[in-house]
Amino acid sequence: MAAQFGRRLRRGATTTAVAAAAVAALSASQAPAAPQSDGAAGDPTAAGATPSGDSAATGNSPYHTDLPPLNTPNKPGTSVNLPVTGSAEAGIPASVLAAYKMAEQELAGTDAACRLPWQLLAAIGKVESGQARGGKVDANGTTLSPILGPALNGQGFALIKDTDGGAYDGDSTHDRAVGPMQFIPSTWATWGQDGNGDGRKDPNNIHDAALAAGRYLCAGTRDLSVAADLDRAVLSYNHSTEYLRTVRSWFDYYKRGTHEVPDGTGVLPADTGGSTTSPSSTPTTGTPGGGTSPSPTPSPSKPGGGTSPSPGTSTPPTTKPPTTKPPTPTPAPTPSETLGSLEDAGTGTLTATAGEAFGERVTVRAKDKLGKPLARTSVTFAVVGGTDARFADGKSTVTLRTGADGTVTAPVLTAGERTGAFKVTAVAGTTRPRALSWTAKVTARVADTIALTGDKTLTAAPGAEFADRVELRTTYKGTGVAGTAVTATMITDAEAPAENDKGPYFEDADGDPVRTLNLTTGADGVLELPKIYADGAEGTYTLRLTTASGAAVTVELKVEAAPTA
Repeated sequence: MAAQFGRRLRRGATTTAVAAAAVAALSASQAPAAPQSDGAAGDPTAAGATPSGDSAATGNSPYHTDLPPLNTPNKPGTSVNLPVTGSAEAGIPASVLAAYKMAEQELAGTDAACRLPWQLLAAIGKVESGQARGGKVDANGTTLSPILGPALNGQGFALIKDTDGGAYDGDSTHDRAVGPMQFIPSTWATWGQDGNGDGRKDPNNIHDAALAAGRYLCAGTRDLSVAADLDRAVLSYNHSTEYLRTVRSWFDYYKRGTHEVPDGTGVLPADTGGSTTSPSSTPTTGTPGGGTSPSPTPSPSKPGGGTSPSPGTSTPPTTKPPTTKPPTPTPAPTPSETLGSLEDAGTGTLTATAGEAFGERVTVRAKDKLGKPLARTSVTFAVVGGTDARFADGKSTVTLRTGADGTVTAPVLTAGERTGAFKVTAVAGTTRPRALSWTAKVTARVADTIALTGDKTLTAAPGAEFADRVELRTTYKGTGVAGTAVTATMITDAEAPAENDKGPYFEDADGDPVRTLNLTTGADGVLELPKIYADGAEGTYTLRLTTASGAAVTVELKVEAAPTA
């Protein structure tokens, strides 16, 4: 299984004495201390939970030790000879890069105080799986073949007996690290996420794994813009100073610039040759700042279990390892592989009533530079503006990939309670983004029903007031609609309604009789009419209540003298 990782560093120890020496050496070097609990409690999948010492992400599994090249991406004071496209070290496969950025956006919305940078996920993804083996993932972001670490059987690594029945790692005896971010099953059971919205939490999916890694790194009250918190987060992922140094190197490298490359064309970690049993066999590698880095030192004990040798206990190689041959760069993508344009693929008018789903969905088509449909292109749909309309699961941003015909359709958009216009955008590409936008509109509910809330007979003696008040409710599809305009009119006849000039009446502000009032419903669409008075004429009269939409209801009013004794 270890062969699946290319050249990897294997870590481990066999005695508590060695472990104690490693910890002592770490303390003496003043390296970042082991992460301490931040005191969080409750749901471990929430952003505020804290990784425990028994559930470290990688379980002391191996990792790539390649460091970034001496040339860094183009920024002031650095090399200007790097390509803006192609499979250089600064290139990250499209689906993998999209997953990291989506995880950053999700954490920015749910745990903004953490300040997770996507470049940190990229650095860990590079070290753990070589950006999921160069971006070999399917349209949903799942690796084309399993990425598994060696059995954590205590022989060179931590001893972690099976916790998942082999469900994730295929091993029913011991656990193995799984997937692009190398989670051990027991940790995944606590921190697993559904990052692509397919209803599954799959450690082999880059979207799920990236979001889970982000939440893990953001545990407790960490602020990853603070260097000490970032170091603690990385060490909680894999408690090794060598691991921290390697991740930090790639983190700094990616912060200086990167670009998107097609899936499957990412640079894989180099096979440096030499022994795989001792860290000291790893040759020196160029660092971003120029010069060379020393041979990696053994890592100390880590929360996932297992320990590694203390400095000086491993036997150095008797011969110098062979010089690493730089990987041959993959040619830049052809016009048929490069995004040329993004077009509207038949999106209709985007309108909806408050609280309801939009009848139309945004659909776009990506084309290559030859004008042909381009499959597997990441498109980010976003809701922009002062609105509470959202895609499924309350998301305002969703990234999907085009199908074989180059098209992709956004999820159903549901209107909130806020009315008015807003924008929906679609963006594809990173080097030269293509963007489209549509105007969407949410209209207020209009009552389609008006009904009385009681059924009492309304009577009054001539010259008296009606003892009971008329109350009504306006609704739209059963939901009360506040602010509905209602006209109340005393009419002569229901068949040919005209305002009556006698019989029951309302009073205006001056106390004068009026037989027509314009009123407005209150909360939940309920309206209680003002008092109604009877004049001296006995008889049966009709009160008609109507809305602007044409909904109507009538009320019978009786004026009769009280019976004599």
